[in-house]
Amino acid sequence: MSSLLKQPRAVWAVAFACVIAFMGIGLVDPILKEIAASLGATGSQVSLLFSSYMAVMGIAMLVTGVVSSRIGAKRTLLAGLVLIIVFAALAGSSSTVGAVIGFRAGWGLGNALFVATALATIVQASKGSVAQAVILFEAALGLGIASGPLLGGLLGEQSWRAPFFGVSTLMAIALVATAFLLPSTPPQGRRTSLADPFRALRHPALLLLALVAICYNLGFFTLMAAGPFALPTYGIMQIGWTFFGWGVLLAVTSVVVAPGLQRRFGTLPTLTAVLALFALDLALMAMYAEHEPAIMAGIIAAGALLGINNTLVTETVMGAAPVERPVASAAYSFVRFTGGAVGPFVAMKLFEHQGVHAPFWFGAVAIAVGVAIIAAGTPTIRRALEGALPAHGVEEAEAELVGDLA
Repeated sequence: MSSLLKQPRAVWAVAFACVIAFMGIGLVDPILKEIAASLGATGSQVSLLFSSYMAVMGIAMLVTGVVSSRIGAKRTLLAGLVLIIVFAALAGSSSTVGAVIGFRAGWGLGNALFVATALATIVQASKGSVAQAVILFEAALGLGIASGPLLGGLLGEQSWRAPFFGVSTLMAIALVATAFLLPSTPPQGRRTSLADPFRALRHPALLLLALVAICYNLGFFTLMAAGPFALPTYGIMQIGWTFFGWGVLLAVTSVVVAPGLQRRFGTLPTLTAVLALFALDLALMAMYAEHEPAIMAGIIAAGALLGINNTLVTETVMGAAPVERPVASAAYSFVRFTGGAVGPFVAMKLFEHQGVHAPFWFGAVAIAVGVAIIAAGTPTIRRALEGALPAHGVEEAEAELVGDLA
């Protein structure tokens, strides 16, 4: 543990920035209802805060490799941080829900540039083993995901604008630290092209996993968008604490539980079972949607399942694609984020017209389709894994990810 913590200041600067970047996933959950009330917006309109963020992030993933392979990791990181600072502050200054949605999209662009190069930068700058560097990255990821809803709740009690300004301020600190502490990182490796991710999707295993990830994201962001509105009597801090519990379980299971289940049962059986349990969780939330304690319990329980899924599906994508891992990640992230971006909007439209049960049924059905796809595609995916993984250990495979969990 002592060797793990003895890292250059540059590593801690990037890790701190990672924490703030990953806060963006759950930051807006506690304030969704407040934004809707303050700006006269509907639930489906504020759900576009997720949709615009995801859609732009997915499209931007196509160009992150192109950018970083030409200007280097440090400049790519700094560009992403600047965009997050600017667009988070602009979102907090907005007076219409449309403006907030648009600036949230800009935030997604900055997040894509930053997150896609953060892990590689930590691995390159850290001391000790690659596995230790991965642990640092995953710890930062988990801390950010868990603390995002809590920060959103604490600041949101003052004003719905405060969480946006808070992220902008923290990212400004991270920008200064990264600029001064991280050494120059010239471009490395071959220059990738915009066509590379689309070529990668010709590989059946990668395409199947990307389709599964669309279904997963439809369920995941349905939970994020509809969850707060299914808790009508809960205040900002109560929603913040609920999603904080969700984030803590997500962080713990992704780092601690997922590897153990993988060793005991295998990657694909565990992934299939966890997705089926997530579909069941959403179905139970649909059946008991009028009971707030049941919704709260379902949200928190989902965190445990999502953490396991995130770790296993990302590792599977990296192992199954016979292309460079940054290219595989770009292709996979493009499909899953852009495809899943419609989920929050559709879910909240169903909420407005069909009632509180409908969004969760929508999410459950989407996940069930994903389970069917992975069950049918298991032989194809397994053949790809058997052909690709012998040359790479788990730690080495994780080290070459580009952090596409954002």
